[in-house]
Amino acid sequence: MMYSLFRPILFSLDPEAAHAAAFAALDLQAQLGLAKCWRGSVPDTEPVHLMGLTFPNRVGLAAGLDKDAWHLSGLAQLGFGFIEVGTLTPKPQPGNPKPRMFRLPEHEALINRLGFNNGGVDAALPRLRARRVDVPVGVNIGKNATTPIERAADDYLAALAAVYATADYITINISSPNTRNLRDLQAPDSVSALISTIAREGRRLARLTGHARPIAVKIAPDIDPAAINDVVNAIVEAGADAIISSNTTIRRDGVTGHVYANETGGLSGAPLTALADQVLKQVVKAVAGRVPVIGVGGIRSVEDARRKLDLGADLLQVYTGLLYRGPGFVGDLLRGLAGR
Repeated sequence: MMYSLFRPILFSLDPEAAHAAAFAALDLQAQLGLAKCWRGSVPDTEPVHLMGLTFPNRVGLAAGLDKDAWHLSGLAQLGFGFIEVGTLTPKPQPGNPKPRMFRLPEHEALINRLGFNNGGVDAALPRLRARRVDVPVGVNIGKNATTPIERAADDYLAALAAVYATADYITINISSPNTRNLRDLQAPDSVSALISTIAREGRRLARLTGHARPIAVKIAPDIDPAAINDVVNAIVEAGADAIISSNTTIRRDGVTGHVYANETGGLSGAPLTALADQVLKQVVKAVAGRVPVIGVGGIRSVEDARRKLDLGADLLQVYTGLLYRGPGFVGDLLRGLAGR
């Protein structure tokens, strides 16, 4: 209820300015121990054990909201069972020119072409090492925009080595539509070679550090349905420990005619729900229980979350729904999913 009073003020601001203002408020509340009030009373849930990790609940935060790991304490107090930061790249980069984020309130949607704007992996490491949260923290990594696609593996290996000792799991982002040619890496042969190389380096780092970090791969919802089986099999057989289904879409189904419909970038939120669910169903079938599947895309209600779990997702992630429904959204989901 309280968020409904603040949302018009936030939505009167540029989306990136609103993002900064909302997090400034959350950080202050977290310092005072008040951010947890947004969560409210939630039922105790059985922890979920996957990938060698323990998740207090199944509702996580997708990458993209806390790119540089500045806000972990406040986010954890909201009730998330896990938090994914990033996307982090080996070198800092400003991302694409502004404006690069657009709200579509009539559709509870966002279009973004941020382009992996982040301070670089090395800048985030001190905050990741110093974190004091009791939920798993994943780190989403990508390639720099200036790195040629044929050298993409170099960037992923550099970022992997940097975060390996401190991340609880690592996500390989090959599905953002906002870095040129990045999605070409999802072709079965390309993804097989890339993930095999990353998994081999992961095993080396595990021996070196004494800790094995699970590696997830995030795919796009725009993969040709006929190719999903081949893509998923290539990822799993190459050694990935989980698949995240799915990223934002370049399609504009459901928002045709909107003033921002022709803006380039990834569409998220309510218009993505049906497509994300369709892809999730295919991914779960192709995975056939070999690795966990994390379902993301268009979750804006308990019903949406429950449906993804019923389709076979082991864990969930939210992003756009949180922006429209507010910081109490996590608690609402946890209460609604209790006793499912």
